[in-house]
Amino acid sequence: MPRTKNTPQTRKRRKKWLKQAKGYWGAKHRLYKTARIAVMKAWLSAYRERKRKKRVFRALWITRINAALRSKGMKYSQFIHNLKKSGIELDRKTLASIAYEYPEQFDTLIEICKGGEKKSKARDATKAK
Repeated sequence: MPRTKNTPQTRKRRKKWLKQAKGYWGAKHRLYKTARIAVMKAWLSAYRERKRKKRVFRALWITRINAALRSKGMKYSQFIHNLKKSGIELDRKTLASIAYEYPEQFDTLIEICKGGEKKSKARDATKAK
């Protein structure tokens, strides 16, 4: 039988991976090779989902804002455009929470945007003449 070398370091390395796989089902938390593969896959999924989470939440906020706007007869793209023209710098997360929690204040934002829309149409009409 061959002589083993560097046993303490090997054990430490293996225990490190097995510790990361704690709570996994079956051989994934008992056997070194399967535990290592499972942990690496879990880390990869966690990294990917952290990036995806940002996209998913932004889409949710946009959907909530759009739903609140459609009930008032306005489109999301017009609303965002007029907000930027008005100089109101609120992010979508804040707008979605205002629309959900404080509908009265959101209605005032819509009125501000509709007022800006009327002014810009009048300005465009004078430029065309």
